[in-house]
Amino acid sequence: MIPHRFFFVLLLVVCAVLSCFAQENDPAKMQAFREEFLAQFPWTDLCTTAEDARFLRIMVAGARAQRGVEIGSFTGYGAIYMGIAFERNGGHLYTVEIDPDTARRCRDNIRKVGLEKTVTVMEGDALKLIPTLEGQFDFVFIDAKKSDYYKYFLAIRPMLKAGAVIVADNVIVSANEMKDFLDAMRTDPDYDMVIIRCTDQKKDGMAVIYKIE
Repeated sequence: MIPHRFFFVLLLVVCAVLSCFAQENDPAKMQAFREEFLAQFPWTDLCTTAEDARFLRIMVAGARAQRGVEIGSFTGYGAIYMGIAFERNGGHLYTVEIDPDTARRCRDNIRKVGLEKTVTVMEGDALKLIPTLEGQFDFVFIDAKKSDYYKYFLAIRPMLKAGAVIVADNVIVSANEMKDFLDAMRTDPDYDMVIIRCTDQKKDGMAVIYKIE
């Protein structure tokens, strides 16, 4: 005889699968689920702020970006926001996280909101992984080791399409650490840059950079 407990567990699994299937086939329900997931996200100071993350989603959507790279995933809060826009665009986001445990948590969160087909979590050093990517990119978000921002930019620069958008976080509080990057963006005639602040939460801001040529 198969114990009743087995049938109970099986029923829970079937219900969970059917629930996920229903969400995937109802965009409104899926979006509501994702927004609730983000609202309950275990946010820390290492995450992108909510307003900054929403700004990133709007930037991806507005630029109709097709291929993006995020350097510094942490647990995936920003990647989920951007991933939603990339999914709407029919595009793809590669997000890079150097810490194995954090990358695993990021990957789990991406899977929980059904974005695993749109967002690829890459584990390792971005300076080593970026050169392994193929094709061109039209959106980049940099939020990793501050003193390496210019190195990240140099690694991705050969793959940037004309019209690509680069967003770099923490450019006010950490300006001295990334001075080489900010100076290069201010003086390179192929790029336009403006520094903005979407929120006062961290007393910080982001650089928004546009590749002209």
